[in-house]
Amino acid sequence: MKIHELKRAFELGKISRREFLQRTAAIGAVIAAPTSLVSATAHGMQKHGGVLRLGMGGGSTTNTLDPGTHPDSVPINLEHQLRNYLIEISPTGELIGELAESWETKPGAVEWIMELRKDVEFHNGKTMTSADVIHSIQHHIREDSTSAVAGQMGQIAEMKADGDNVVRITLKSGNADFAWLLTDYHVSIFPTEGWESGVGTGPFKLVSYEPGVRSVVERFPNYFKEGLPYFDGVEITVISDAAARDNALKTGQVDATNRVSQRTANLLDRAQGVSVHKIVGTKHYTVPMLTNTPPFDNVKVRQALRLAVDREALLKTILGGHGEVGNDLPIGRNQEFYNTELPQREYDPDQAAFLLKEAGMEGLAIELSAADTAFDGAVDAAVLYAEHAKAAGININVIRESNDGYWSNVWQQKPWCMCYWSGRPTQDWMWTIAYESGGAWNDNHWENASFQQLLKDARVEVDPAKRKDMYWEMQRLHWEEGGTVVPLFAADLMGVSDKIVLPENIAVNWELDGHRCTERWSFS
Repeated sequence: MKIHELKRAFELGKISRREFLQRTAAIGAVIAAPTSLVSATAHGMQKHGGVLRLGMGGGSTTNTLDPGTHPDSVPINLEHQLRNYLIEISPTGELIGELAESWETKPGAVEWIMELRKDVEFHNGKTMTSADVIHSIQHHIREDSTSAVAGQMGQIAEMKADGDNVVRITLKSGNADFAWLLTDYHVSIFPTEGWESGVGTGPFKLVSYEPGVRSVVERFPNYFKEGLPYFDGVEITVISDAAARDNALKTGQVDATNRVSQRTANLLDRAQGVSVHKIVGTKHYTVPMLTNTPPFDNVKVRQALRLAVDREALLKTILGGHGEVGNDLPIGRNQEFYNTELPQREYDPDQAAFLLKEAGMEGLAIELSAADTAFDGAVDAAVLYAEHAKAAGININVIRESNDGYWSNVWQQKPWCMCYWSGRPTQDWMWTIAYESGGAWNDNHWENASFQQLLKDARVEVDPAKRKDMYWEMQRLHWEEGGTVVPLFAADLMGVSDKIVLPENIAVNWELDGHRCTERWSFS
């Protein structure tokens, strides 16, 4: 009997907890078990050794080792193999120190003091100091920076070293969430010699890297986290096609995959020797419009396009029900300060047609760019969107773009395209990275003076009640006038071999256990 069959038998009361534990231990498979039982059986089963083989979507030949430019899952996962961060998000969602042993801020959240761990070694044998930390963060805010987080790190006014193990950071204005921003996957720490070699303090050393194809790393014996990692090495093979990833997992060519297709997840979960794990977080699918480009500069056009898509049909067809409909907000319903008073936007082609008539744009004809690298099923979703919009008299011509280079050549380049965001753990972070005026990843260019002022005001506000009012108003403004359609929130689905032992808690902040699967997982 497979592990998930044992799980179902346990959940149906057909076998006892004792029998469940005995039988899962006997087959060495625990990963699909109920969380409480996973911890019971996984404890003591993790062992060192072996090479983890990941088959992943989200890689491109345009990827580099520059942490400021990582656009998708493969380079982000590799970054977590090679380097560490000052602060990390724990599997249960709290902030914990990584290279920073501790941190504190003064009243007003303008000054932040980071005390670094001592005797942390880079792969080249050099000891990490405050100079390396300052150099790494400067990478994102120097004058000619191409970093995607230049905007959020641009809040920093000054950094000073206080000896080798203390960094004092002064912001231009207070930010109560600044410690969260330091967990951003771009803000890793590398030596003052530069990022180009891939040298870091991370659990693995780089052996080879062919962007968009494959990466190979080996265990770093002097890693500062005692007992970690478990694997001797990791290989990532980029497999853009979801069906090919499924086959690679089923045939044992890889040990785990990301982005299992929602439409085939149940079928894969029934295959011998593998299981599918569902993690619900902040991942959402978007259709951003360049609002400084006609016809998307007309708010009635944007409102009409939001009404012209049948979200329930997309949820059923594209996600197979593994997720929930979006309400044109990049904030999940379970996140702090979510505006629960905004009505769910429904499919209403008649109202969409009315708005277009008011705008003088009846019979609107537009192009929508799509490729499945945006998210699995993105092309099909675009075609369905076009079908839905016909009832409103809108003619959407779906342009099938190449997967390779999509994030460089299409996203933020074409006026309307399919996209996904993993989401961010705080409202300030999500709005800042994708909606703040002038931000490098602001993919809709929506300009609203009230929204932008509220974003800055909420950032320094420490009174929760006042913060809530501000974030609710920002969501209302975006819901009414914003330049992005958010039709779906998708569950993260990963395929895992029964040979893998998962930890008690799986992080929800990014794919593959917060992209720390290579550090936290092991073979049984």
